[in-house]
Amino acid sequence: MAKKLETYINEDLEWLESKALDLRDYVDANPFSTLKDRITYKELKNGGVLPITSATIEQQLSALTKALKEYAEVMRVVKELREQEAKKQELRKGFNSKNILDE
Repeated sequence: MAKKLETYINEDLEWLESKALDLRDYVDANPFSTLKDRITYKELKNGGVLPITSATIEQQLSALTKALKEYAEVMRVVKELREQEAKKQELRKGFNSKNILDE
């Protein structure tokens, strides 16, 4: 049972790491220096179109900064969880070897 639980935890950590890498790729694909206001067009009832700013540079910078913070936090948590799992595995190995020696 412990082996299955360990496998699930490692799979979850790998999944979480992949999501953090997705965040990093998003930030890499949108460098701060190339940001421009995003303009979209809204159709009017009379058939015309009206340009609308859908995302300003400031909004995009805020989103990218938030993504960077989330990436750093997720990677910190993954590292801590991996360290905790390694400690648990060491304790389990020590416990199992003591039980075998006692018998």
